[in-house]
Amino acid sequence: MSGLTANPRSLPTSLIGVCGVLIAIGVVSFVAGVMTDPDTAWRAYHVNFLYFATLAQGGLCLACAIVIIGAKWPGPVRHVAEGIAAWVPVSFVLLAIGFLGREHIHPWIHGAPHGKEGWLTIGRVYTTDLAVLAVLAVLTIRFLKVSVRPSLNGAAEKATQAKGMFASWSANWQGDEIEQAESDRKLRILAPIIALIYAFGYTLIGYDQVMSLTPTWYSTMFGWYFTWSGFLSGIAMTTLICVLLRNSPGWEGVVTKDRLHDLGKMLFAFSIFWMYLFFSQYIVIWYGNLPEETQFFQLRLGSQFLQDTRYFVAERLWEPYVPLSLMAWFGCWIVPFWVLLGQAPKRSWYIIGPVAAIMLVGFWLERNALVWPSLVPEESFSWLGPIQLGIAAGFFGAFALVFLVYSRIFPTIPVPRR
Repeated sequence: MSGLTANPRSLPTSLIGVCGVLIAIGVVSFVAGVMTDPDTAWRAYHVNFLYFATLAQGGLCLACAIVIIGAKWPGPVRHVAEGIAAWVPVSFVLLAIGFLGREHIHPWIHGAPHGKEGWLTIGRVYTTDLAVLAVLAVLTIRFLKVSVRPSLNGAAEKATQAKGMFASWSANWQGDEIEQAESDRKLRILAPIIALIYAFGYTLIGYDQVMSLTPTWYSTMFGWYFTWSGFLSGIAMTTLICVLLRNSPGWEGVVTKDRLHDLGKMLFAFSIFWMYLFFSQYIVIWYGNLPEETQFFQLRLGSQFLQDTRYFVAERLWEPYVPLSLMAWFGCWIVPFWVLLGQAPKRSWYIIGPVAAIMLVGFWLERNALVWPSLVPEESFSWLGPIQLGIAAGFFGAFALVFLVYSRIFPTIPVPRR
């Protein structure tokens, strides 16, 4: 960002209006759901909280990875990832609200299984998880502030909004070179701290908010699998936004084929690693064939994928939640692996953009597959309905609004000083 300055712009009225409509749909759906079917409403809320929380924190971890390795190729890609991370403080608020629906989410709330009584308590779970999100929210805000400061000199005079904040964040200016060097130094300290807290903190959240929904099941690999899917979905969202912005004012010629190629390589390689984590967890449980372990896959993949199945039977693929799980596989791994296998697709915006979008839908389906089978084991389409889709639309509208506000106020794409 050296030699660049922020370019605050007005908010796009039409897009803000679309976000407002989606948020309104979400609020109405949630309120109607709480009044008529609170179990469904709170579980849909929980799914979307998990999806957007991990995605946003994964976006920041992509920015942290770029800082840690000292990558020179990203250009504005890092700033797009930081814009996604603007949602991170919202995640803390949403989990605090989710506490109100605890009776509808956690099946162990009135009695944990033997041996887990001290661990699975509402006090311990929400105190710990809120603490993790609070620490990450503070560190995220600090990271974003340090990252944008070198480009804020003079931004207060040009800004049509947030003048006071720009003036405050650029106070005691020491010159472009000094500010850039100081920003780089601080980011190199913050980046590994955030990455480690994300890895361990979201592993704990995965255990508390997902694995515990089947309280008699356990897997030491699940937390890492859950955390990695957030990181990969953050990369997919960054890629999709870069593709969508490629012809926007100030972006002409910025989203190059080389940058798309690098993003495509990450989508391709990391989707393989995501599947590797899933398969490593699955194969050990498969050959162990212990009921307390196989129950998780029985609920999601049906009997066809268990050890006592000798022959393929197509009808088994229509057992509860199997189609949902297979659709998630298709979006998260099969599509990125086969479509991005060559070099040319990774360099083509019209290929990599749809692949990133399919992956994002796949991970939303995967979050549904993690939550709903544990709570409504026999209803294949419990995750799909007007309440569920309306709440998802509201979350998406709010997420898009936060990104739009951040990217228009802060330098998602700085412009050269004149």
